Amino acid sequence: MESTEAIADLGFARLDLDRAVRTGDPEVVFGAGKTPEQISAALARLCQAHPTRAVLATRVGEEARARCRETLPGADIDDVGRTVTLGPLPAPRGRVAVVCAGTSDLPVARECATTVAVFGAEPDLVVDVGVAGLHRLLAERDRIAAADAVIAIAGMEAALPTVLGGLCGAPLIALPTSVGYGWHLDGLTAFLTMVNSCAPGVVTVNIDNGFGAGVAAARVARQSVRS
Repeated sequence: MESTEAIADLGFARLDLDRAVRTGDPEVVFGAGKTPEQISAALARLCQAHPTRAVLATRVGEEARARCRETLPGADIDDVGRTVTLGPLPAPRGRVAVVCAGTSDLPVARECATTVAVFGAEPDLVVDVGVAGLHRLLAERDRIAAADAVIAIAGMEAALPTVLGGLCGAPLIALPTSVGYGWHLDGLTAFLTMVNSCAPGVVTVNIDNGFGAGVAAARVARQSVRS
C-alpha cells in the first residue's frame, strides 16, 4: 500500500513521499555527494513508501553500488549508467528512442534509458550511430522515427540532434555530453551546438543530464499513449 505520509525525515534527508501523488512519479535519489549509507537508506525508505513501482538512484559511485548490492535485495544495478533501481518497473506506455552517437556516450545513455523505464515508458537504446558514419544512422531511421519521443545523445561537435531533427518528426530532446578532444570545454561546445540547432523542434537539456532528458521524454511518450 502506498504511504500516506508527506515527508520521511531520515535526519540527513527529508524525502518527499507525496511527489508521486502530485506529479505521477516518486522522488529520485541523486547519489553524487551522498555516502553509500545515505543512498541505500533513502532508496529503502522510498521503496517502502512506493512498494508497487520502482524507485531510482542516479550518479551512484562504485562504493555505494557495492553497498546497495549488499543491503537491497533485488536491486537492479547498472555499473555503466551508475544507477540503482529498486522495485517493479511500471507497465510501459509509449516508446522512447535513446539514440547514442558513440560508445563513449554510453554512461549518459544508460542513465537516460533506465530513467525512461522507471518513469513509465519503454526505452529503445540505439548505440553508436554518430554522424561520422551517417549510413549507420540511416539504417536505423525507421526504428527511430516510429518512437513517441527521441533523445539524441552526442559529444564532440554534437551534430546528431540536428540530423535527426531533419529525418523524423517525433518530439526530440538533445542531450550533450562532456565527451570530446582538446578544447571542447567539458561539453559546452556540444551544448552550444545543440541549443543553436537549425532543425525545428529540437529542445536541449544540460550537459550529461541523462536523468532530465529521460524524465521529459518518458512523460511525452506516456501522454502519447492514452490509457
